[in-house]
Amino acid sequence: MEQLIRTIQTYWHRVATYNPGVVIVELLLIGLVVWWVMRFLRGTRGARLIKGVAVLLITVYLVIRLLPEQFGWDRIEFLYRHFLLFAFVAGVVAFQPELRRALIQIGQARLFRSTGTDVEQKIEALVTSAGYLSRNKIGAVVAIERTVQLGMLVESGTVLDAELSAPLLNTIFYPGTALHDMGVIVRDDRLASAGCQFPLAESEEVDASLGTRHRAALGLAKETDAVILVVSEETGRISLAHEGQLFYLGLEQETLRAMLLSLLAPPSVQRRIKKEKQQEPQSD
Repeated sequence: MEQLIRTIQTYWHRVATYNPGVVIVELLLIGLVVWWVMRFLRGTRGARLIKGVAVLLITVYLVIRLLPEQFGWDRIEFLYRHFLLFAFVAGVVAFQPELRRALIQIGQARLFRSTGTDVEQKIEALVTSAGYLSRNKIGAVVAIERTVQLGMLVESGTVLDAELSAPLLNTIFYPGTALHDMGVIVRDDRLASAGCQFPLAESEEVDASLGTRHRAALGLAKETDAVILVVSEETGRISLAHEGQLFYLGLEQETLRAMLLSLLAPPSVQRRIKKEKQQEPQSD
């Protein structure tokens, strides 16, 4: 026990000799990486996994890494090194969907996005269509492409490259039409493709009361940074999925418009719209 206490004291004395400026910069960098990872995994099964892995690794390091140095448990230290290799391989397997989504975002990020009027017109068409589909309980799932391009999914459906409008979306999803049962992809201010098959999330990740459209929306949100709009055929409720999460809120049109603006519009456009609303005359 005394040897263990001396080891801890030696460790703290060693830490005290470090350059404070270097330590602060290193801690900031580590904190930034941890914050980015947790934000990226927020709401996904990866968030729960990474918390468990962190607790396990810290416990293993404190208990198994320190004790062999004091008591000569070389076999334990040997197993510890192999445990780290096993943990790395298991982590790659467990976080495969999240890693794939991150790599796709890095590899396919675009420098320029739609701005200004194009974004506002796109959002207005989506909100108007969602309201119509919701009132009439017509199921729909629409993926709005952001930085990660959805080229493979676009090609899997019927390529339209048509001007985006609420009447066109309503017509596509109207029951009985050839393309109503799959997804639609919006790229910039164009309706790129319809009848697209989106990847499905695991059934246990979605509430049992939700159908295939919600599974498809969540599945695509886990693999890309797209914003996916879903209208339930059974209830008419409007949902949004993005960043690996499904927001099942029964969104009203104004709430939907505000959320789409925050997710799709550049900050300059958001500030302008907010300023215009503040300048609107108040009703008596």
